Amino acid sequence: MDQLDRKIIAALRINGRATYADLGRAVGLSASSVHERVGKLEAAGVITGYHAVVDPSSVGLGVTALVSIHPTDTATEDDVADALAELDEVESCYAVAGDEAFVVKVRVPTVDELERTLGRLRRIAGVGRTNTTVVLSTRFEGRPNNAGLQKDRQGGA
Repeated sequence: MDQLDRKIIAALRINGRATYADLGRAVGLSASSVHERVGKLEAAGVITGYHAVVDPSSVGLGVTALVSIHPTDTATEDDVADALAELDEVESCYAVAGDEAFVVKVRVPTVDELERTLGRLRRIAGVGRTNTTVVLSTRFEGRPNNAGLQKDRQGGA
């Protein structure tokens, strides 16, 4: 991956719907060259997909919580992660260092639904206990993080 690929990725992270012509203008290449590079980045697994960013409140998901999952001594982390993936309310799952094995982001319509979801989480085999932090407001989330794409930064490639 060279600097042009990094610039293409940075532009796509800002606007995943940009045309190849738009991307080409941004990085100084033809649309066909950008198309070829994006195809190679997709084939290599660097670009893993495209999605729409949706305001959770607009679709009725007004409550967000971060839930730490503390495993039992006999828990198999892969089994717990697989069970967490089965719950629609679990939007993200992070394996973490510390007392907990996972931190999950949960989105639900109401606090009552959060309580029901926490009950489902606690009934997963291998979950010993949970610790929940309710999000009061989101200052920012899902922003493009192009820090690793800056070649000329200190310690960069």
